[in-house]
Amino acid sequence: MQANLLTNVILPLSLAIIMLGMGLSLQPEDFQRVTKYPKAVSIGLVSQLIVLPIIGFFIAKTVPMQPAIAVGLIILALCPGGVSSNMVTYLARGDVALSVTLTVLSSIITIFTIPIFANLALQHFLGQSAAIALPIGSTMLQIFLITMVPIGLGMYIRQMFTETALRLEKVTNRLAIALLAIIILLILIREWNRLPEFILQVGIGVVMLNLISILAGLFLSKLFQLNVPQQICIATEVGFQNGTLAIAITAGLLNNPDMAIPGAIYGLFMYFTGFAIISYGRQLSAANSIS
Repeated sequence: MQANLLTNVILPLSLAIIMLGMGLSLQPEDFQRVTKYPKAVSIGLVSQLIVLPIIGFFIAKTVPMQPAIAVGLIILALCPGGVSSNMVTYLARGDVALSVTLTVLSSIITIFTIPIFANLALQHFLGQSAAIALPIGSTMLQIFLITMVPIGLGMYIRQMFTETALRLEKVTNRLAIALLAIIILLILIREWNRLPEFILQVGIGVVMLNLISILAGLFLSKLFQLNVPQQICIATEVGFQNGTLAIAITAGLLNNPDMAIPGAIYGLFMYFTGFAIISYGRQLSAANSIS
């Protein structure tokens, strides 16, 4: 896979559109939920920012894969939850407010954690052969520009022009999903001959990352006796990473699209587990309402 206009321009642009759409759905009150749900927010952040990278590292060390693929898997595990997690949480009748709060907070925190731990992954798996170093300062700035700036812009539009924002939100979400689908499709078409090899290298690791992280989020939220909507939210938020951001970092910032393979395969697979979570969440919600 070779970096080009697709990974250097279209990917960051599509991510910015997704973040803009999220901003259009947010209000300042959303950030006050941290004080309302301190335990749920803490468990969600710890699960996503600490437990998930540990799971990713364990999988990268135990499942045979090329060093570049291993780095890509860990970078994927370092990424925050994306818009997909909010969507699945909503459809699964989880706590959408908590989902948005976790997504926003983890997006802010990972501006600092991704460059640091991505560098550690590069050094560990590629060693002296790692010709690419992730510049922490500029990477933080680029991630900030393609995530938080669009979110802030969307929130401003929502505050000043509410009706316009509600209409734009639907348009940006559809456009972003279409762009992401086109990007993944183009990557798959270009690499069709190598796809079986990629699936063999990444398939097991990606499936394990997705399933184990969902189960870990569900287990921890049950362990700390969160309510059912919060359990569904945290399981989804931990289990659904921002694959677009992972691809943008690996193929764009690091200029190594081979590292983007886990993000691309993950972006396809997570929708299958998404349907399972939606079904499970609706069953739990129905059983809870009856009782």
